[in-house]
Amino acid sequence: MFDNPLILFISAIIPMLVGAIWYGPLFGNAWMRTNKFTKKDLEGGNMAIILGLSYLLSIMLSFGLSGLAIHQQGVMQLFAMDPNFENPSTEVGGLFKAVMDKMGQVHRTFGHGALHGAIASILLALPLIAINALFERRGGRYIGIHFGYWLITFVLMSGVLCQWL
Repeated sequence: MFDNPLILFISAIIPMLVGAIWYGPLFGNAWMRTNKFTKKDLEGGNMAIILGLSYLLSIMLSFGLSGLAIHQQGVMQLFAMDPNFENPSTEVGGLFKAVMDKMGQVHRTFGHGALHGAIASILLALPLIAINALFERRGGRYIGIHFGYWLITFVLMSGVLCQWL
């Protein structure tokens, strides 16, 4: 199903790159003020563990977003209920092959993936961030800073996955 599974691991770098810019020169000071952090508060963390775990979690995110951005994965999941779905000489396998031959590359563009990334950020990331913010008594600025990061991250990751996976 995946023409280039390496893209799952490459796209997992996107959250770190966007984060370095978003929480650095763009909104780093606003993020620190909103969270009442000082530069001293952020010193001393084990960056190897933080970055390593962030990358592993981002790989998980790549897998999840690929299923949201690539329609063909839903078709594959439907046909995969039959253990012989990849054997074109079986009834189900022949049907799967026919569907994938006809529709296997439909909507496989960066723009289509980016659209699904935006939708996912609005329907998944925004509610998660906002719910946490409400209980933590955080304001709209906190929600906006984090949602903006996830919106851009989901758009880029989903676009890359849809185009090149």
